[in-house]
Amino acid sequence: MRRPRLLIVDDSVVIRRELTAAIARDARVEVVGSASNGRIALMKIPLLQPDIVALDVGIPQIDGFATLTAIRREWPRLLVIMLNVPTPLGATATVEALTRGADDYVVKPAGDVPTAEAVQVLSDQLVAKIVSCRRNTEPSRARNRAPSTAAPSGKRIDVVALAVSTGGPGALMKLIPAFPADCPVPILIVQHMPPMFTRLLAERLDAMSSLCVVEGSAGQTPTPGGAWIAPGDLHMAVERDGAVVRLVTHRQPREHSCRPAADVLFRSVAEVYGPHALAVVMTGMGEDGFLGSEQIHAAGGKVLVQDEDSSVVWGMPGVVARAGIADRIVPLSELGAEILGRIWRHRPAPGRLERLEAGVACR
Repeated sequence: MRRPRLLIVDDSVVIRRELTAAIARDARVEVVGSASNGRIALMKIPLLQPDIVALDVGIPQIDGFATLTAIRREWPRLLVIMLNVPTPLGATATVEALTRGADDYVVKPAGDVPTAEAVQVLSDQLVAKIVSCRRNTEPSRARNRAPSTAAPSGKRIDVVALAVSTGGPGALMKLIPAFPADCPVPILIVQHMPPMFTRLLAERLDAMSSLCVVEGSAGQTPTPGGAWIAPGDLHMAVERDGAVVRLVTHRQPREHSCRPAADVLFRSVAEVYGPHALAVVMTGMGEDGFLGSEQIHAAGGKVLVQDEDSSVVWGMPGVVARAGIADRIVPLSELGAEILGRIWRHRPAPGRLERLEAGVACR
């Protein structure tokens, strides 16, 4: 198999030169060219035919957002990894790019002249993401599209717990708006992201959704009509306080190198909700969510996974599917309807539910 081909797009000549040199020392990825602005990048893509574009937002002439839009229009399967600067403005721009269709991001070194060590860290992170995403640029494999034929659950669903990583923001932008304001169960989300990014993602999802979407915090009560995203660098779980379920957050050790980790949330959901839980594992690298899905499955709950063709990386959902504990493998375009069909099962016909106050300000 040939090496994945990378085009680096950044207005910093130092980043272009040093990053190219660092990646050249890794035999897994081939740098086929670089560009200092979006106009040059869009000219080079059909000539160089890269598999991946590493794209900085703050490039001149045609900025990163416009370049990303053009790439998604002309080359929809071309992988785009954003080069993020470690500032609040950089975080905001990166979340914006992810919601516009970028597949992932890496953090660039601070300063105009990065150290060799910092560039090597950037190179290592970028190569790892390229290698993990690579196979989803290949032709689809129909074997992963076929859903299982598991019988519908006999238990009412009272919570949806969702795990997502690489490619997640874009996937969430398509999924969360499918839920109405009178969604009868809370939705709990673990998206692998650092602090600040999770808050920005929650704000963006809230603005485009009928749900009240917020970053989770300790003591909040998950209620119908709302979605809670685990905060960056904190695990999020649920616990029962008498008749009430509340969120808890903590900084216990990382799991699968992640904090927040989906397994932490899923384990608590299995304990608190048992057979009334629905786990959903979406696009992402690694195996986070697998052990928690096993526990939800063992408790009598149900598990859905996103299919390979619509995933940026079929790591997290793939390991669940291969273990045989997924009740159905669902394309992203059908996932919202599948979840809603299951949570309305064993309930009266949909109607407006009174929004319950959970101590959360939303719009």
